[in-house]
Amino acid sequence: MRFDLVDLQVFVAVAEARSITRGAARANLALASASERIKTLESALDVTLLRRGRHGVTLTDAGESLLDHARVVLAAADNLRGDLAGYARGIKTSIHVLANTSSLSEHLPPALASFLRDHPQVNIDAEELESIGIAEAIAAGRADIGIAVEQTLPSGIERFPFRDDRLVLAVSAQDDLAHRRVVDFGAVTTRDFVGLATASALQSHLATQAARLGARLRFRARLRDFDAVCRLVAAGVGIAVIPEAAAKRCARVMAIKSVRIRDAWATRRLAICVRNLKALPRPAQQLVAHLRGGD
Repeated sequence: MRFDLVDLQVFVAVAEARSITRGAARANLALASASERIKTLESALDVTLLRRGRHGVTLTDAGESLLDHARVVLAAADNLRGDLAGYARGIKTSIHVLANTSSLSEHLPPALASFLRDHPQVNIDAEELESIGIAEAIAAGRADIGIAVEQTLPSGIERFPFRDDRLVLAVSAQDDLAHRRVVDFGAVTTRDFVGLATASALQSHLATQAARLGARLRFRARLRDFDAVCRLVAAGVGIAVIPEAAAKRCARVMAIKSVRIRDAWATRRLAICVRNLKALPRPAQQLVAHLRGGD
């Protein structure tokens, strides 16, 4: 089968307007030309796409199916034109990435650094969000790529393994908990904590888990990043829940210890998620491949 993009554009216009006359006007074509293009499509596909009536047209099952596919094809064609035009004019392409706190602070920076070095025509706009919010944004098409906890993703979203991401309890090396290998989160909710700003996705996640235990965490300090959090932990100001990767990195230069949290929510698997990989612009597809490669 061969498809003409103009035929598909006319069909989508007619299908959305539920009228050949109004669809032709949307597509800037004469009524006769639009009608002929629809007939050409039906003939090429050997199916009836529209039921014509006195008050307009309705779609057959085949028409509904073609409408879904035609929208994807036309969106991909627009992306193609936009990408190539951008390269021709030397304009950079921007990729919108959503990530949870752990990904954005620990896992993404080195991967993005190597990608951006090899792709000078690409910009990346990375934004922090809770995993559930990321799933909703990706499903709605409000971002290109998401990095979220896999368990939060609905079945309709494509996903690819990214990293294992365990949350641990960071404590001072002099704390009584420093000699423990594992602890229940419920056993420490009355302790003083050090954390990130309230807008952080991780802090929202911790507040939710504490609320399920009927507790409210008490923060003595809120800081901008895990390094600053760990400095206060090392000084004995409080304990903190942080990604294991951050705890190991900070433990090399600070007097802190990490203790595993027994609760199931603390052991997570991060996934790269997209609405439709094939429909993404080429640079976004390249970034997904780069992240999947673990570079």
